[in-house]
Amino acid sequence: MYIVAIAWGFVVILMAAAEATSTQGTVLGAFFTLLLYGALPLSIVLYVMGTPARKRARQQAEAAQQAASPPTKNTQDALPPDNG
Repeated sequence: MYIVAIAWGFVVILMAAAEATSTQGTVLGAFFTLLLYGALPLSIVLYVMGTPARKRARQQAEAAQQAASPPTKNTQDALPPDNG
């Protein structure tokens, strides 16, 4: 997963460098190239691809919390039945 992100970041950095050093380009254009072609899409893709790992971690934390907490006794089960 991270190799694709690293490769895309490399490509975007080269695009921004080409924009900044071009006779027709500007540093501001290079900044927006870096931001709009690199940081924004990459953050969205990494967030979406990390969803299963976050879900697994949340389920493991809930299971550990449930295993650590003592079982609660239901007070209605402890009362004697009504013979009325």
